[in-house]
Amino acid sequence: MKFYAFHFMPYPHLEDGFKDKYQSDWVSYPNRNYDPVRGHELYNTYIDQLVYAAEMGFDGITVNEHHQTSYGLMPSPNIVAAMLVQRTMGMPTKIGILGNAISLRQNPLRVAEEIAMLDVISGGRMISGFVRGIGAEYHSLGMNPAESRDRFREAHDVIVQAWSQDGPFSFEGDFFNYRYVNTWPRPFQRPHPEVWAPSTGSGETVVWAAERAYTYAQVFSPISSVEKIFGEYRSASDKFGVPDASSRLAWAPAVYVADSDAQAEDEFWPNADLYFNNLFPNPLHRLFPPNYMEEQTLERVLSLRGDLDKKTDFNTLKSNYTAIVGSPETVIGMLEDAHDRLGFEHLVAYIHLGALSDELVRNNIRRMTTDVMPKLRDRKSKKDA
Repeated sequence: MKFYAFHFMPYPHLEDGFKDKYQSDWVSYPNRNYDPVRGHELYNTYIDQLVYAAEMGFDGITVNEHHQTSYGLMPSPNIVAAMLVQRTMGMPTKIGILGNAISLRQNPLRVAEEIAMLDVISGGRMISGFVRGIGAEYHSLGMNPAESRDRFREAHDVIVQAWSQDGPFSFEGDFFNYRYVNTWPRPFQRPHPEVWAPSTGSGETVVWAAERAYTYAQVFSPISSVEKIFGEYRSASDKFGVPDASSRLAWAPAVYVADSDAQAEDEFWPNADLYFNNLFPNPLHRLFPPNYMEEQTLERVLSLRGDLDKKTDFNTLKSNYTAIVGSPETVIGMLEDAHDRLGFEHLVAYIHLGALSDELVRNNIRRMTTDVMPKLRDRKSKKDA
């Protein structure tokens, strides 16, 4: 099992009475509520936390992209990744961008260039995740959600060809046209950086990732849904003749370790409540704008994710394994059970939620790396026995 520390980098200082005044903190939550002085402190604290995770032995540290929201302060994850690359020079730690929302970019060739730069500077340590971006971001950036999937696939083709083919060559598509594709620098990893496909469970994404032997990463979902989706990935991999599917499965729950179960719940839940019931919620018309998904795909995602309008609680999060929380013994037991049910190789742990203090985040990282990870690194899953 390999371990990755993931950070949303939220802005947790919501306006007093937030829930009574606003539908959501996405898209239209007024930016007067953002204090750059607090933001300065948060960015530097968050980056230091990820570097600490690298120093303590995580296999990778990962970030992502979101726009016009306090949920995550990384509209440009490549900028944060560049800082992490420099801060971790000399370490073997992977730097993962999970991922660039390439459907939202007007020029995907810039993404190819930026990731190639980071890959060369880091000595080949980059993981490049590609995502479509959630529906709310098509409101934020004025993009047509009906074009989302086709733009994603064409942008992907531009980037991967720019990395792996000798240039100059031309690219002619429906959305992007280039007379000269001749990327300087070329990436350090050949034929290109490792590609991951994070998703909420779209069946099309599962098949697309399996066909290309990309690592598929399932984000916040009940474990029963993850079992179903990972089974579909294995079946698709078999169909395409791509072996060793489990080595390309990544699972992303929140993980919080304390000295005891009671302490873990006391420290984790108020922050998970802030995250799941305040920062995360989005009205459905923003989360799934018209034509962002085909009707069948939307029905599937909604069935896998459950009632998105329902307020969650600690027992639900823990019982469905969306959150792995407790003493080292409890967390190890839950991860062993999940590993046997899912058969994944990559655990992407949300090390921070809500307004967790720097002290608590670092305690979580320390306990994970000293008390949990050594017991699980060499473990074989019953799924693949």
